[in-house]
Amino acid sequence: MDIEIGIGKSGRRAYGFDEVAIVPSRRTRDPDDVDISWEIDAWTFGLPMMAAAMDGVVSPATAVHIGRLGGLAVLNLEGLWTRYEDPEPVLDEIAALPEEKATRRMQELYREPIKEDLVGQRIREIRDGGVVSCGSLTPQRVRTYADLVLQAELDVLVVQGTVVSAEHVSTRSEPLNLKEFIATFDLPVIVGGCASYQTALHLMRSGAIGVLVGVGPGAACTTRGVLGVGVPQATAIADAAGARMEHLRETGRYVQVIADGGMRTGGDIAKAIACGADAVMIGSPLAKAYEAPGRGFHWGMATFHPDLPRGARVATRRIGSLEEILVGPAHENDGQLNLFGALRTSMATTGYANVREFQKAEVIVAPSIKTEGKAEQRAQGVGMGH
Repeated sequence: MDIEIGIGKSGRRAYGFDEVAIVPSRRTRDPDDVDISWEIDAWTFGLPMMAAAMDGVVSPATAVHIGRLGGLAVLNLEGLWTRYEDPEPVLDEIAALPEEKATRRMQELYREPIKEDLVGQRIREIRDGGVVSCGSLTPQRVRTYADLVLQAELDVLVVQGTVVSAEHVSTRSEPLNLKEFIATFDLPVIVGGCASYQTALHLMRSGAIGVLVGVGPGAACTTRGVLGVGVPQATAIADAAGARMEHLRETGRYVQVIADGGMRTGGDIAKAIACGADAVMIGSPLAKAYEAPGRGFHWGMATFHPDLPRGARVATRRIGSLEEILVGPAHENDGQLNLFGALRTSMATTGYANVREFQKAEVIVAPSIKTEGKAEQRAQGVGMGH
């Protein structure tokens, strides 16, 4: 039901993760009997997750590590790893920049041209680690590097921008026709981001195997402030899940819905899947790993845009290893460690055996879910009061 914003304009009420909660069902399960694995195209992953294509999060080395832990990491094929033979000194400099100079200096550092030989080299480094290789390109550069990623035998390509549409209109240049590109490209393609039913449905009709859902919810993203564009994640995911079912009815093809951004804890990941996601893409939670290349900082793909930056270099506290953050064990009680152990326990507590079942869980609007009865935690800054 639309809410009147003013005479002549109304809008739907939309919800974020903090405003919803998962309702327990009539049964519970043993966590060991819960299956959280994720299948996409020809691959099965132990964890329903992708690591976001952020230079402060995914390097070839962390991509291999995440792959061995059961996830799928996405390397930014337009980032520092393909601009610099040795990006370590650049990452050191970014971490040492004072706040007031960070964006301008990062714009300069990212002006270094992408080197074609490094694109192939980084993909091979991931493949040599024995894991599925996945890289991202923006729609503007897909044509330029499509042959290169094929030659390097990339496994999965992500076509990713702040907002990606199946129908881009331009009078200045010939835009990428996603449907034509995917139909003639020899690799499976994931596309995003989007945040509405209609856009998700159009992207699914393009032939993509997965759609990233999220416009502006990332911890380092400022799109919602700079552009005023975005939809809270619980609603965006539920809308995309509705598009997935419509597309399945139309074509018999099941397209993966991947929630991209806005998740800080295991509870947020559980809510994303209960709202309809098949998997999640996370960045900032992994930036807190000791192994993360960002040295305690992370930033989005649009942070260094030469004309209109839409991101910030965000400092974070390193809290554990990649293994501890993803699969535990946890030694803190704030939900930021053992993210997928938390998902497994959430599913067990509410009685669901696998991700597809959990997508059907009852969800309620619950603005007080994080504050009810937690006054002491908030006052002391512990647990859910952080």
